[in-house]
Amino acid sequence: MRAALIREVGALPEAGDADAPEGETIDVVAAPLNPIDLAVSRGILATGHPPLPYVPGCEGVGRTSDGRLVWVFGGTLGRTTNGTMAERAAVGDAFVIEVPEGADPAVAAGLGIAGLAGWLPLAWRAPLEGGEDVLVLGATGSVGLVAVQAAKLLGARRVVAAGRSPEGLERAASLGADATVRLDEADDLVAAFKDAFGGAGPSYVFDPLWGAPAAAAVQAAAPRATLVNLGQSAGATSELASAAVRFKNLSILGHTNFALAEDELADHYRRLVGHVVAGDIAFDVERVPLDDVASAWQRQAEGAGTKLVLVP
Repeated sequence: MRAALIREVGALPEAGDADAPEGETIDVVAAPLNPIDLAVSRGILATGHPPLPYVPGCEGVGRTSDGRLVWVFGGTLGRTTNGTMAERAAVGDAFVIEVPEGADPAVAAGLGIAGLAGWLPLAWRAPLEGGEDVLVLGATGSVGLVAVQAAKLLGARRVVAAGRSPEGLERAASLGADATVRLDEADDLVAAFKDAFGGAGPSYVFDPLWGAPAAAAVQAAAPRATLVNLGQSAGATSELASAAVRFKNLSILGHTNFALAEDELADHYRRLVGHVVAGDIAFDVERVPLDDVASAWQRQAEGAGTKLVLVP
């Protein structure tokens, strides 16, 4: 079968021939590229990587032997065993969750890791109750754009999108953001974040960046605000001011999609896909042929600006 293959740690994948997987399998319809796939290939995850050469891909949408369209994710899939970037993939110990009717398979695939990362912090980890002032950091990527729309859908009073891409911020505004902040242009991020909320600062911060933006958001945040961190695109460490955390009684929470039980994950995945099918949330994908995996991988590493999904 045709597959993407990582032959050396840190190397780009190449399209080639691989042995068909054994056991329970799916015929892959769509396999997204995600930052975790690059991290596995570089050998920087604590879990390591599958034996070389290996097929990358920590999630995918495909058809089962009885014709069901399913999303597969979790367990060792793509982390220590072969993944989904191939014509067929072994299910192994991954979750197998049916895709709601009416969903575009490539969009349904992209809504897995990336879509849920934008949805779950606001709907599950620290659920919005309505009326919050939400600052979405990293709002110009697929994850952040879902978060902007999810915050509005879940009852936020005001949503401010912060990012570096002017085109991405325009997209965020078109999808419901009440204001935008350019992270690479503001002389004083703390002041910019406060001003975007009329001087009061955000009461909720969605943070896939960490680093300096998270530190500025903590300083700008309103008393008793919540910050949910789900990534470190701006840096693995952040110099948070203890006084700001203590005296404002801030709550700082971590999030990973891997923390959910299968039934919880299935429920939220179906809710999110349902919102996209209904037109409540827009989610853009770019379909890429499997043979173009190397160039797509490079674009992902450089920041593609859209959700890249391999189509075997």
